Amino acid sequence: MTELSKPLRRTLVGRVVSDKMQKTVTVLVERQVKHPVIGKYVGQSKKYHAHDEAGTYKMGDTVEIAESKPISRTKSWVVTRLIEASKGI
Repeated sequence: MTELSKPLRRTLVGRVVSDKMQKTVTVLVERQVKHPVIGKYVGQSKKYHAHDEAGTYKMGDTVEIAESKPISRTKSWVVTRLIEASKGI
């Protein structure tokens, strides 16, 4: 019980929609939410700026991002792993 454990970090899975910035990717996270009145499931999406130090992730990749301390004004997420690489056109 006296052992200090690292706090759990929130993680999200999304698709890289922009890799034009240096060391930053824009990740689109889509989720399904039940409408409170109608009861129908509706899609919601949100974009997050995530830190990508090496610049290895490209547009179309599915990645996992984790919450971190603020890196810049808009960035407080870090890309942790590649889930699925994009299929080339």
